[in-house]
Amino acid sequence: MNITNNRLSKEQYEQNFADIHPPFENKTAAQVEANRCLFCYDAPCTKSCPTDIDVPKFIKQISTDNIKGSAHTILSSNIMGAGCSKVCPVEKLCEGACVYNLLEEEPISIAKLQRYSTQKAMENNWQLFQRKPSNGKKVAIVGAGPAGLSCAHVLSRNGVDVTIYEKESKGGGLMTYGIAAYKVTPKFCEDEVNYILSIGGIEIKYNQELGKNILMGELQKNYDAVFLGIGVGVARRLGIPGESFEGVEDAISFIYNIRDKNYSLIPIGDKVAVIGMGMTAIDAATQAKRLGAKKVTLVYRRTEAEKPCTDVELDIAKLDGCEIIWLAAPKEIKGENGKVAQLICSKMMLSETDTNGRKTPIDTGEIFSLDVDMIIKAAGQIPFEELVDMNKMENKNGKLIIDTNYSTNIKGVFAGGDAVNGGKEVVDAVQAGKDGASSILEYLNLTFNLI
Repeated sequence: MNITNNRLSKEQYEQNFADIHPPFENKTAAQVEANRCLFCYDAPCTKSCPTDIDVPKFIKQISTDNIKGSAHTILSSNIMGAGCSKVCPVEKLCEGACVYNLLEEEPISIAKLQRYSTQKAMENNWQLFQRKPSNGKKVAIVGAGPAGLSCAHVLSRNGVDVTIYEKESKGGGLMTYGIAAYKVTPKFCEDEVNYILSIGGIEIKYNQELGKNILMGELQKNYDAVFLGIGVGVARRLGIPGESFEGVEDAISFIYNIRDKNYSLIPIGDKVAVIGMGMTAIDAATQAKRLGAKKVTLVYRRTEAEKPCTDVELDIAKLDGCEIIWLAAPKEIKGENGKVAQLICSKMMLSETDTNGRKTPIDTGEIFSLDVDMIIKAAGQIPFEELVDMNKMENKNGKLIIDTNYSTNIKGVFAGGDAVNGGKEVVDAVQAGKDGASSILEYLNLTFNLI
């Protein structure tokens, strides 16, 4: 059993957690890449963006040195365009749709170009939007994550006074607390939140949790409308014996601690097993390796063909030296002196018929064991079922049910993002915030304007 910290030097930690996607070095490099763009009519890259960013337009603006105009084009569609340029799975969105893929050439570096413009906007604090005069309407938003911040910005631009209630001590939600530090740093997330707030008319009240510090009835009484961007809840339990042994923790908490503390203060095992194959599992595995774990093994109950992460994400884990065991499911955790020592797994096979578009893993009856001193659970998250039930909100297994106008079953209460869809990409949450704001403005008899 060997869970320790201070494995690496300060320089090694800094190198291991440095920006995995560095920006363009200068204007010339950005313009050279921008001029590769074919500026397609009815561009597939724009169609594949959940926030409908006009990609050819913002790239053309970069090529003509209109960086402020480029940033405006991006941020008017996606106010978190800077963060999304770092964390979006662009290989299955805009860059995956680039026509250069059909020509067997490298797609345009859309994310890197998007980062170039938006980073300039943030660094120079360009105020690209003018807030309408306050119209006296007040809206409460629960959650300062991508959905809540996006909703708040649109409402504020249209003259609504917004108060966001956030249970953590910082804004940004998943961006701040749930994504690998080598993709976005806590400092960047803080800067992005401050940039969004700089339009005015938005106040964030931190350490305020729905159901504890604030009640739904109070929000309904004190505000003209409410938007719930509460995200998803706690990590899903494996439901196997031994889950309570010391050394077993969930990936969200693991990543949260990395974001919230000095790297050298994060205990890490020599032999780490990560359960799952989504983005969070990959982030947990790669960061465990970068913290100094000697061996990291990803365990997934399906085959590589069914993995939820992208090939790019998986390649990061492979390049970091993480090992992968496909068709394996955790069966039991064994320990010594109260601490995790072994992960017992069942070998799986896939059914021949599809269920809901996916083949079902079937236990073959064979088992094998892994010697481990740390297990990180990344088998997904479950919604805040108790919270939504307590507030008598219509839901399906904790996921809020909304109509086409983003309205819940409670009049004047709207919702969007992971609380509704169960957990998608940051860019999807941003769009949900925009759409939710549009519906709230209509509910308040106000005009929707994104200019």
